[in-house]
Amino acid sequence: MLQREFDVVCLSHLRWDWVWQRPQHLLSRCARHRRVFYVEEAIFDGDTRIEVDETESGVFVVKPHVPTGLSLRELDAVQQTLLDELFVQFEIDAYLLWVYAPMAVTYAEHLTPIATVYDCMDELSLFSGAPPELRKREDQLFDAADLVFTGGASLYEAKRERHHSVHCFPSSVDADHFAQARAVATDPADQAAVPRPRIGFVGVIDERIDLGLILELADARPDWQIVLAGPVVKIDPATLPQRPNIHYLGAKRYEDLPPYMAGWDVAWMPFAKNDATRFISPTKTLEYLAADRPVVSTSIRDVVRPYGDAGLVAIADDVEATIDAVERALARNADEHRARVEALLEETSWDRTWSSMQALIDDVLGGGRKLRRNAAKPFDYLVVGAGFAGSVLAERLATQSGKRVLVVDRRNHVGGNAYDHYDAAGVLVHKYGPHIFHTNSREVFDYLSQFTDWRRYEHRVRASVDGRLVPLPINLDTINELYGTNLDARGLEEFFASVAEPVERIRTSEDVVVSKVGRELYEKFFRNYTRKQWDLDPSELDASVTARVPTRLNRDDRYFADTYQAMPLHGYTRMFERMLDHPNIKVLLQTDYREIDGAFPFDQMVYTGPVDEFFDLRYGKLPYRSLEFKFETLDYEWFQPAPVVNFPNEHLYTRCTEFKYLTGQEHAKTTVVYEFPRAEGDPYYPVPRPENGELYKRYKALADATRGVHFVGRLATYKYYNMDQVVAQALAMFRRIETGAPTGAIAEAPAERNGSRVRVVRGRPGR
Repeated sequence: MLQREFDVVCLSHLRWDWVWQRPQHLLSRCARHRRVFYVEEAIFDGDTRIEVDETESGVFVVKPHVPTGLSLRELDAVQQTLLDELFVQFEIDAYLLWVYAPMAVTYAEHLTPIATVYDCMDELSLFSGAPPELRKREDQLFDAADLVFTGGASLYEAKRERHHSVHCFPSSVDADHFAQARAVATDPADQAAVPRPRIGFVGVIDERIDLGLILELADARPDWQIVLAGPVVKIDPATLPQRPNIHYLGAKRYEDLPPYMAGWDVAWMPFAKNDATRFISPTKTLEYLAADRPVVSTSIRDVVRPYGDAGLVAIADDVEATIDAVERALARNADEHRARVEALLEETSWDRTWSSMQALIDDVLGGGRKLRRNAAKPFDYLVVGAGFAGSVLAERLATQSGKRVLVVDRRNHVGGNAYDHYDAAGVLVHKYGPHIFHTNSREVFDYLSQFTDWRRYEHRVRASVDGRLVPLPINLDTINELYGTNLDARGLEEFFASVAEPVERIRTSEDVVVSKVGRELYEKFFRNYTRKQWDLDPSELDASVTARVPTRLNRDDRYFADTYQAMPLHGYTRMFERMLDHPNIKVLLQTDYREIDGAFPFDQMVYTGPVDEFFDLRYGKLPYRSLEFKFETLDYEWFQPAPVVNFPNEHLYTRCTEFKYLTGQEHAKTTVVYEFPRAEGDPYYPVPRPENGELYKRYKALADATRGVHFVGRLATYKYYNMDQVVAQALAMFRRIETGAPTGAIAEAPAERNGSRVRVVRGRPGR
């Protein structure tokens, strides 16, 4: 997260309120932390002044008004004067210069920014009407820039030899925004009368669009309706193809795009194959996919690779191939396509792109005007993983020890598995299944209270058994409802004593349950649930699994009995964002720590990922269980009578969670999630079996001998910890680091004091 002691001045050839695209996405995120001035190209209206408007996102949009009939030299001089007026009016002193328009380099040559970024989103010299001076001025911009970003892989390949620090940042997507299309039921008024099927396009209609292909398709399939939404630029509207089944809807606001896409049967990108499209990386590719539309495109290089090669976009250049691709898209398997798209969207958010750009900018500002990849270590710690373990340690190291910390995570968000967000219906959901906070630790609760207010919440679960929804854990009401009895606490104790099976030595999960409540209740509540969850019989699992679920002799139906039971008032994600909001902490998302080898040197590492992966699976893979989630939004205020319903003996899923119980949100609709245990996928649960424990011990020995790395968290220590236990473990690890005690390579539990000193080689841990 960037410090606030400088502004950002952006020089652009694009109008801010024209089409919401790359500059708007990036600079709106930048404006969350500092002042951003977005200087548009000149407006020729006979005046000489600047007009400044602040947008809802916090960006100051600067419109230079200039006289008509100026020569290029005169125009540069006027714009330079107006730029100086802006700096005086807003007292801009220290600033980062962000450039989209190479033509601006001349009237900005007198500026003295702390650094210059050239975000090259298009090959402008190939566009219709490009000034002949543009290529020369871009050469000057390359000389002045400290960093160069490119808007796609093709541009990167074309520019990478022209500067010492060129970085590829292809188009990204605000997936949640376009996912709203999946829940839209009403067409916009100007699209509602258009028959089906509809083949839709949204974007600028200019020399990059293949108007001939549009006309051919309209003539070949008059039963298909072609919907084109967007401004017409640089071409005469009179030259646009006209047919009864071609519909021009005009420019649309960014916030209105999902409802239009929702009404299409196929999304289309009919780009021409010409100089103007040689290097484009269309933002709309991911937007269409996030809206759950099948996509057909001409063979634009940055669409073919990777989307066409991955089978996510159909590629077709002529009318026959386009007809075939559209027909196949109309008959697609929506569920299969959706699952593949979701995996892609996880890796392509604008938040991730901005976070990665931030880290590169910070490296420039921390190490001098030019990026020095082998400069003296700018970070004291590299923290791998932005979940509880990594975020707690990053916060403690930054705020209490004054250390500079780089946090990296392979996902596109902070918070690890506790991440929550608003779905397309506006319901706050937990992306990776329900996370219920509870603890007996005052230290843990007080620590987290620095970053969130709390909503009191006591969790309750029902189990579907014998056609009834009965309380879980098993209590007095559970037994009375199941058996039609009227027992009191003493009677229930006697009942359990009569059905319990003595076990000489408790070794397995089966032993735990049958020794407490007998075999019949074991079969009704535990055995099949455990089989689904772990793909193992309870007799094959360590006793710790079912020991987590108590039984009660009273009517207390709370799932937990901890002293502190609450939910973050504004959600987990907001809590993590506040935890990591410190000038000494930089966050780099959607990045594998191995990919940044040498780019961001550091002294020590905190590692919270799978311990076996750290050592390249040297002894084989540690077994984990994973989950697949099926979310459903329903047109009910409430769906089920409890926050969670377990299904021990029915269905392939183990439980259903209704999030509004957890969050306290008031909403006309509700969203639930069903959990399907899986053998493959993200690692969630270490499998507690003796042989797995022995395998882990071999990795622990490697970790203990690895200098320079602190292993913390559920995955790094192969333990089935609750959230509060991970926080306690991280706090204990920080105390060991802070006091200079021998630093344990692996923190087995908060109280342990094992390990050796640490060593780092070239910004990567020694092996």
